[in-house]
Amino acid sequence: MRNSKSITDKIITTAELPHLVNRWRLLGKKIVFTNGVFDILHEGHIASLSEAASFGDILVVGVNTDASVKRLKGESRPINNESARSLLLASIVLTDTIILFDEDTPLNLIKTILPDVLVKGGDYSIDQIVGAKEVIANGGEVKIVELVPGISTTAIIKKMASS
Repeated sequence: MRNSKSITDKIITTAELPHLVNRWRLLGKKIVFTNGVFDILHEGHIASLSEAASFGDILVVGVNTDASVKRLKGESRPINNESARSLLLASIVLTDTIILFDEDTPLNLIKTILPDVLVKGGDYSIDQIVGAKEVIANGGEVKIVELVPGISTTAIIKKMASS
């Protein structure tokens, strides 16, 4: 596969993150952060990632680990493991960096990055968004993007189960 190395290079560890953030800052890049489970990648995810990418130069996507997903969504999830979910996200031209996090929220990642823009889907309000307070206190902004109506991983799973 052509460029397969550059795809996997987009998936980083938390140890690599501070160095990359410093480099992006030195280059004057506007950093955008969003996060999620991204269990079954669908058009709603692509729409949200596309809008998030439009807010800056670098799009960092935090992805819940399998253990984190199980704690948040139950033992039947995730459908796709963290390696597959990360690889799919890294394969999308919109994303610049993918990083797994094992906590229930990405607060530690957000505090490390202190992105210029924090993005979440329209099913949240600013007071519910983890890290919003820290990003705003650092001079950044929080954007809420609209969800694609009727499209969700839960809806896809329910449809599959009923067929």
